[in-house]
Amino acid sequence: MNLYLYVIFAMVSFLASVAGAICGIGGGVLIKPILDTFGVLSVASISFLSGCTVLSMSCYSVVKAKLGGSSLVDMKTGTPLAIGAALGGVAGKMMFQYISSLAADRDQVGAVQASCLLVITFGTLIYTLKKDKIRTHHVTNVPACIAIGLVLGILSSFLGIGGGPINLVVLFFFFSMDTKTAAQNSLYIILFSQIASLVNTLVTRTVPEFTIGLLVLMVACGILGGAAGRTVNRRMDGTMVNKLFIGLMGIIMLICVYNIIQFM
Repeated sequence: MNLYLYVIFAMVSFLASVAGAICGIGGGVLIKPILDTFGVLSVASISFLSGCTVLSMSCYSVVKAKLGGSSLVDMKTGTPLAIGAALGGVAGKMMFQYISSLAADRDQVGAVQASCLLVITFGTLIYTLKKDKIRTHHVTNVPACIAIGLVLGILSSFLGIGGGPINLVVLFFFFSMDTKTAAQNSLYIILFSQIASLVNTLVTRTVPEFTIGLLVLMVACGILGGAAGRTVNRRMDGTMVNKLFIGLMGIIMLICVYNIIQFM
């Protein structure tokens, strides 16, 4: 890779992590599709690097909030969700590896990921615009929380996005959380799903090819972005966070359409 590509990867990782920390979407939902557009690394490599970047950002954000006494994570529902997400992270990674093994052209997997992400993001956008008119729930049943977390973990790991907009919609609908509370709980869920996904990749020895320098660079930018995003989040109200979230979803859908055309 040329030097300018390293700069681009660093900028994308940082800015996506800033947005991810503010909105609770993890950043991978931006990192993965944006870096796919350059076509300089395989789909599997981008998924792995994106997952590691999201893991670093979410770990920093969750631990910092906990130590600083500003955590809004509801442990009674957040922990079962995180457990389910961890199980889903493993299942989603296995699903990705299985589909990759079936594809004659590995780029076809990228098209599948982009198509799934486009549909999910569009549905999330519609829900977000209409959420004031939609009746929400207060799920407290532990098995139900684990099952919901399982689905979130599978989607995030398979798509290589960390968590993405779907986390927030689920937290809005099933747990009646406000925007900022949902953002922190989403990062908590993402942390567990990405740890499980990474461990599974290492144990099964399916780590794709990449340079260590690029991994270190993206992880460092993820942490810096998480720090910057936390600072910005404290200065924004829920309405501003919601507007940023809607704008990001529009950008994500456009990128997904481009990637679908590119990978087909």
